[in-house]
Amino acid sequence: MSAVAEGPSRASALVATLRRQGIVDETVLAAIERTDRALFVPSTFADHAWDNVALPIGSGQTISQPAVVAMMTEALETNDRHNVLEIGTGSGYQAAILSLICRRVFTIERHRDLLRDAERLFARLNLRNIVARFGDGSKGWPESAPFDRILFTAAAPTLPAALVAQLAPDGIMVGPIGDVRRVQTLMRYRRREDGSMDHEDLGRVRFVPLVPGLPRRPAEVGA
Repeated sequence: MSAVAEGPSRASALVATLRRQGIVDETVLAAIERTDRALFVPSTFADHAWDNVALPIGSGQTISQPAVVAMMTEALETNDRHNVLEIGTGSGYQAAILSLICRRVFTIERHRDLLRDAERLFARLNLRNIVARFGDGSKGWPESAPFDRILFTAAAPTLPAALVAQLAPDGIMVGPIGDVRRVQTLMRYRRREDGSMDHEDLGRVRFVPLVPGLPRRPAEVGA
């Protein structure tokens, strides 16, 4: 089975909306048009899958609105030579889109149920260049570093030092920075050869927090 959208008219309408909102990268737009978002949301929200809205996916997490996914993907400036680290797999939608653009996606999720479902979907869609793992995303994936691009899809109060250390020279990192109780700032960072980081404000966003550590298992609650 492929990730090509089953509703071409709705996919085309979404792409037209993204163009009006300023997305110009044709590779990004094509990847979004090909990826059936309905596969990545609970069946109860399938009718809204092609709407430009965020939707709940379980475990207190959400799938970002397509405009935000498109903006973050475009900001990465990635291509088929790049290895990309994604922090926060969620339902797998962002990773699936990246997989159509870059060389390989390494994605980390701290909720086992979400990761299990995402991995099943990657296999179903034959997305063989995605490698997923259960873990603490704030620590990154040091064994596979450095990464050409890093994307974190949860809000951090400050730029995570562990992720900075895993970004290759000339690499780009994109993610929300700020107080999780308020609107955050989507930032793009570029690492120079000397290790210093340039930064650029891409606008206001709202994401769930980047939480260090792993969720407690039910048996551990109250222990």
